[in-house]
Amino acid sequence: MGAVEGTVEPRQWRRYAALGDSFTEGMCDEIGPDGRYRGWADQLALSLAERSPDGIEYANLAVRGRLVSQVVREQVPAAVALRPDLVSLAVGVNDTLRRSFDVNAAATELENAVRALRAAGADVLVFAFGNPARRSRVLGLIRERIRAYNTAVDAIAALYGCYVVHYWDVAAMDDDRLWAEDRLHLSPRGHELASASAREALGIDDDAWRTPLVPPERNGRLATGTGHARWVGAHAGPWLARRARGTSSGDGVTPKHPTWVRVSGGAFVPAEP
Repeated sequence: MGAVEGTVEPRQWRRYAALGDSFTEGMCDEIGPDGRYRGWADQLALSLAERSPDGIEYANLAVRGRLVSQVVREQVPAAVALRPDLVSLAVGVNDTLRRSFDVNAAATELENAVRALRAAGADVLVFAFGNPARRSRVLGLIRERIRAYNTAVDAIAALYGCYVVHYWDVAAMDDDRLWAEDRLHLSPRGHELASASAREALGIDDDAWRTPLVPPERNGRLATGTGHARWVGAHAGPWLARRARGTSSGDGVTPKHPTWVRVSGGAFVPAEP
């Protein structure tokens, strides 16, 4: 399922709110004029603004490290209060990284979020994430957790009439140039692909994003013992240390656009009160 069944022409959305974790915050993309990561959601906002003569309003409530339950508790009520007509909801990978992952609990939280957003009148875009085993044996340990979660995402999307981005087994995403050094976050080129995938799911672009880069690049950064050791020291180790301390990478981080900003003419400016 891509666009909502029965949709012939894409809607003209004017108020877009992005919810989620580091993926939507834009981690590892280029830094914008405000000193924050840009990310695929910013790029999607620019694309939506191009379709509207007056531009659009845009909010980004995402914070790195957030779990599904935290997004439901912290971001969904704030988004409902803003009264958007389009919401992207990309969350769940952080849950699957935990040994305590409960797919039924995560799916229930996600459904609660989607139900609240749809009841508030918003169209909702959700994400079924990629197969990590295609890129790394280490990350492949959570493969079946993500597969199970994706099944729930698809069922919820069908029930509530959501738009869906599907990444599972998309060969284009295997290219190392799309991924940051930590192998968990997208690179700038990866964020460009994510924005294109969202546009396709919304029915405002084609599926060219699924075509792999030519020539492909797979340098096997985690394939060697040295590469794996470097990754553990620089990325896995700090993550495990935070887990042991009960802290999160998102502690103290605030959303970059908690209220509406106007997107018009390729610029982001604070919306008038």
